[in-house]
Amino acid sequence: MASRDVTVLDDPVGASLRGHHAHLARRLGKAVTYQPGVATFSAVTADPDPQEWADLARLLGRGELADMFSGAAAPPPDWEPVFVLEGRQMTWSGGDRPGPDEAVDAVVIGGGPAGPNGARLPAGTGAGVVELGAGSVPEMLGLVARTRPGPFWPRTRELGTYLGVRDNGTLVAMAGERLRPPGWTEISAVCTAPEARGRGHAAHLVGALVTRILARGERPFLHVAEANTGAIALYERLGFETRRPVTFRGFRTP
Repeated sequence: MASRDVTVLDDPVGASLRGHHAHLARRLGKAVTYQPGVATFSAVTADPDPQEWADLARLLGRGELADMFSGAAAPPPDWEPVFVLEGRQMTWSGGDRPGPDEAVDAVVIGGGPAGPNGARLPAGTGAGVVELGAGSVPEMLGLVARTRPGPFWPRTRELGTYLGVRDNGTLVAMAGERLRPPGWTEISAVCTAPEARGRGHAAHLVGALVTRILARGERPFLHVAEANTGAIALYERLGFETRRPVTFRGFRTP
């Protein structure tokens, strides 16, 4: 079983970029950020000096977004605030498996009619959970634009596995893996098209991801906006509990 040290969740972006996602990182000195098109998240050390902020500004470029996620360090005064969003970090507390109503044992790979990108749907149904490959990115971006679950870019799916639900071939729901600090995997981009809500798609997708994460000896966690009370209630029902409040912040480099 991988480490379950919760302290790495205090800086999940930095821990991911310096670890599992190092191949997707750009670094200068102690400053680190994701490659363009993957994510806008950036990180500095817990007590950064002026050189770290200067290095991060050079990495990002002039007038670019520095999404500092939940990092508490304050940038120099000439960094323009862009957004502040109150939220919470939640961790899996549901034991070794999700409950039977939420779990999906595996992505369907046979038994039904072929779906886009070669995935197959369950026999006798027009909808099923499928793994979303590179060919699904335009549809994923379209669904994100309609539902606005949070930041998602053309290369975001490179962060981990993304699963979706197709209804008669149309992508109507998805969820995937994002940050990967040691011993943990973040579930993110949980969204459902308005016309497909109320059918349990989000619960099944989160359950499928929880099963995958636990199977490789890691623990799931996630972040949610404090105002999204419906999502918080769903995650609590699925086996997540609040670890700590967080404040998401973004700035414009000078």
